[in-house]
Amino acid sequence: MRMKRSMHRSVGGFSMIEVLIALVILGIGMLGLALLQTMNLRYTKSAQQRTQAINLASEILDTIRANRSEFMAYTTITEASFGSVTVPSGGCVANDALTSANNIARWKCEVREALGPQAKAFVSFDATDNNMIVKVTWSESTLPGTGLGDITLRTRI
Repeated sequence: MRMKRSMHRSVGGFSMIEVLIALVILGIGMLGLALLQTMNLRYTKSAQQRTQAINLASEILDTIRANRSEFMAYTTITEASFGSVTVPSGGCVANDALTSANNIARWKCEVREALGPQAKAFVSFDATDNNMIVKVTWSESTLPGTGLGDITLRTRI
């Protein structure tokens, strides 16, 4: 009978050390999940910006294709030409007159609106193979160690 009572007392529950160890392991796991969620948000933002940049570059290439007679006017889009571009408080608006100058001004505004105030782009023409090249760059400060995001699209005219 004595032996039965002593065995019963020794297996009676968790010790304080076991509970503390379980809490430490649970805490480390929760910190890992929080870090994973934070990185997920950063990479989602980066993917969204990259998608917007690709869409904007495709849009200007489609505009150039639609206005082939003035395709050289679009080569005035340079990184330096973005210095004076500001996004109005109401957002970018399209001008009624669909000239190459108005298309360029609207597109530059949309680049800054979608990708931020440091976003820039340039359009060039490669005469050796009749290709239009569009490169868009933007600040990608949400990801560690990158700094700038960029995409380049090339299409034959």
